[in-house]
Parts: sequence; C-alpha cells; structure tokens
Amino acid sequence: MNPQTLSASPPPLALSRWRRAPAMLMVAGGALALLGFFLDARQFAFSWLLAFMFCLSLCLGALFLVIMHHLFDAGWSVPIRRFNEHIASLLFPWMALLFVPIALPPVARTLYPWLSPQEQAHPDQSLHAKFPLFTVPGFYVVAAACFLIWWLLSHGLRRWSLKQDETGDARCTFKMRSCSCWGIFAFAVTLTTAAIMWMKALQQEWFSTMYGVIYFAGSAWVALATAYVITMVLDRQKVLSDVLHEHQYYFIGSLLFAFTVFYAYVHFGQYFIIWNGNIPEETFWYVIRERGTWWWVGIIIIFGHFFIPFLALLRIDVKSLFPYMTALCAWAWLMQYVDLSFNIMPVAHPEGYPLRWIWLDWSCMAFMVGLLAEVFLARLAAAPPYPIKDPRLIEAMGHYHVAPAPITGFKPGPGDDLPDASSHGSAK
Repeated sequence: MNPQTLSASPPPLALSRWRRAPAMLMVAGGALALLGFFLDARQFAFSWLLAFMFCLSLCLGALFLVIMHHLFDAGWSVPIRRFNEHIASLLFPWMALLFVPIALPPVARTLYPWLSPQEQAHPDQSLHAKFPLFTVPGFYVVAAACFLIWWLLSHGLRRWSLKQDETGDARCTFKMRSCSCWGIFAFAVTLTTAAIMWMKALQQEWFSTMYGVIYFAGSAWVALATAYVITMVLDRQKVLSDVLHEHQYYFIGSLLFAFTVFYAYVHFGQYFIIWNGNIPEETFWYVIRERGTWWWVGIIIIFGHFFIPFLALLRIDVKSLFPYMTALCAWAWLMQYVDLSFNIMPVAHPEGYPLRWIWLDWSCMAFMVGLLAEVFLARLAAAPPYPIKDPRLIEAMGHYHVAPAPITGFKPGPGDDLPDASSHGSAK
C-alpha cells in the first residue's frame, strides 16, 4: 500500500456541528465537577489534580515539539509548528488559573499533608532531606517560577513566530532558535520540578531520580498523538493541504512509535532499579500499587501503554490511515489518563482503583479540555494556520531548490541570452 496514495487527496471532514463541543464540555464538566466537590471535597481535589496534570502534559509536550523544531532546524515540522505553538501558549495564563484550586491552602494541605503546620514544625527525615523545596514557601515559589518560565518560553516563541509572518525577517528565526537554546534546559528543569512537586510529593517519603523523565515521556507521547489528529483534521479541512507532504504523517507516527518505546524503557528502568535495590523508602511506592485492583491497572499500562501501540505502529502504511490513527491516538489519551491515575489515585485509594469516582475524574477533565479547546480554536482562527514565511516551508512541502551548476568556458556578450536552468547540467 502506498502512503502517498492514501494521503494525496483526503476527503473533507465537516466540523461545523462540533464547533460548540468545547462549550458543552465546559458546562457539563463544570456542573458535574461542582457536584463532586459538594459530595466529597477530598476526592474532588485528587480528581482535579489528575485532570490538571493530564492537560499540563499535553501543553508541555507541545512546547517540547516547538523547541525541538527550532533546535534541529527541522523542515518537515513547519506545517505543524503553529498549532503546537497555540497549545503551548495555553500554559499561561490558562493552566496557571487551573492550578489556583490546587494552590489554595485547604486543598494543598489535603493533597500534600506535609504542607500542614504540624508537619512543617516537626519535619521527618524525608522532608528534611528535601529542604527547602518541600516547605510552604518552596511549594509556591516553585509553582510561580515554573509558570513564569513557561510563559517566557511559550509566548516568546509564539510572538516571534507571528512576527515572522509579518516581516519574513531572518532575525525572527534566529530569535526563536536562541530562545529554544536556553529554553530546552529551562524546560527540562521546570518539567521535572513540576512533576516532583505536584505528583511525586503526594508521597514525599518516596525517592526516584527518573520520575521527571517518565512524566516527560508521557507528555511528548500524548502531544504527538494530539498533533497527528489535528494535522489530519486540518488537512481534510483544506487548511494545511497546500503545505503538507506525506512525510509529515510518517514522521509524527515514527516519533509516536519512538516515544512509545522510550516511555516503556524509562518506566521499566525505574521499576527494575527500585526492585533490585530493595530499599523500603523506595519499594513502598510500588507495593501500594500492586495491591487490589491496582495490580490490574499496572497490567493495563504494560500492555496498553506499550505493547498495543508498539505493534500497531510497526507498519509504515498505517500511519496515513485516518480512522486507524484516530483510534490509536484516542487510545493514547486513555492510556495517559490511566498512567496518571496509577501515579495519583493510590494515595487516596490504596485499596484499589476508585471506579465509582471515575465520573468525577472525567468531569474535571471535560471542563479543562473544553476550556483549553475553546481558547485554542480562537487562537487558531486569529492567526495564519502555518508559518507563511518560514524559510523551510518549501522544503516541508516536498520541494527542494537545487542551485544551477556553474557554466564554464562561456562568457556571455551584451546580446547573448543565458541558457535555461534545464540546460546547465549538459553545459561543458
């Protein structure tokens, strides 16, 4: 099967009837989430944190894709850069606003008991070893620093990208590369710190040096799945059709395959090192997650987060099949939710997966996804759908400019016509 034939002329996909879906998600999800808050405020806190970390992983993954585009001076990713910039720019102020309920002292102390005055007055060994991060000022300073850096990165890259559309100045390209140069280090530090302070800190006694890498792998994975679907949809809406080449689908699918393997590698590496070390301060985290139905959730992650997408992405031709890849990308979203549940929910429900509260998890997620989707669509409509003056746009379309070979032994006179470029190859 030829991938070029499959993606050469995709059928249009009408989305007008889905335009109100984000608002509907916001209303329905917000109402149910509010109901869950009155039913069980503690469970609401954990469900809200789960939805927040899911949406944060998507935004951070999109920011990573934009940074990598500039660092590697990639050509194929030019058409998908703009909507990734829009997703990354949701980090501030929208994700910061969604973090406010978590930062409220009553909710923060519910999620992180070590923030209580009693624990801070008499810190245990694990808190003392992680001073000054695991303190009340450290918690809020880290949050402020993370969102500040994400704002500088995401909005800086998007601002210069839009400026490039206006002027086409090479300075814009150099500015985005310079921002990505320092940004990749700031991105790594802030993502790792956020994963530690907002997820791993739910059980502050635990130690793991690979936790941030695992969260990063999942973030890039779900962002690539989302980027694939958005690219397919915009292609079928004739928004990106003029600038797409079949290799965009191949490269996104290949990266999705690569991060499937990378995630499994780092997650297994963490488990193997902790199991081999057999230190109580580390093993207790997995012991809790092997009790009751959490054991089966772990099995679902092993097969659903690795084996199924690994086998599904082995063939090259399937990366251009819209129904197939849409289902696989939706599966990636589901597995990211299951993985984050495996990290967060055993703290509140060590006996097993809280199936009775799954509606609250999805309500909080529906509200956040609906809000972010509404803002994303507004920004997508307010700017060109792709960087119209990017120097590598022609290359992304599959066209390559080859400089004509020099003509030797010929000096044109005043009345001589220069030969066509097609004849340069035969000139002697």
